[in-house]
Amino acid sequence: MPEPVSGQVVVIAGASSGIGRATALAFAAAGAKVVCAARSVQALDTLVEQIRKDGGTAVAVPTDVADPAAVRALADVAEQRFGRIDTWVNNAAVGVWGRVEDITDEEFDRVMRVNFLGQVHGVHAALPALRRAGGGVVIGMVSGEGVRAVPLQSPYTASKFALRAFYVGVGRVSLRIQTWKESA
Repeated sequence: MPEPVSGQVVVIAGASSGIGRATALAFAAAGAKVVCAARSVQALDTLVEQIRKDGGTAVAVPTDVADPAAVRALADVAEQRFGRIDTWVNNAAVGVWGRVEDITDEEFDRVMRVNFLGQVHGVHAALPALRRAGGGVVIGMVSGEGVRAVPLQSPYTASKFALRAFYVGVGRVSLRIQTWKESA
């Protein structure tokens, strides 16, 4: 039986604004201990302050998800602070707006590193921690643009299409692991 949300430790990458911030606030309001990660220290600090003011438990961990070592360090902080991880939310994303010929190689690379590889790094960091905890969940935010391309957003759309394929593969591997464990 999964741990009720009120007893969970939840890591949220991309927690500083938008859906990530709302997700952090919702988990905290439900009683989860929330580990908030993003690049913006100021935004993380205001988020954690709001959660604590509302009676919740949260910690801010400045993290660039494009850096695999930083994401592993995020998992380490969560486990050291709260003893385990129950849910990991991959939500960090960036976008670039423009015609493909006007988007620089560096801009395209950054979008792919944050949006796609950032979630890959999150899964790599989360799975060992979730296994140590006896199970858990990885939530990967994809976007409608992982289904339908949008003009002038080719790097963002490409990263979201890549995530859909990635999570299908992760899900199949996880199912194989679960099936193997049940039959062992």
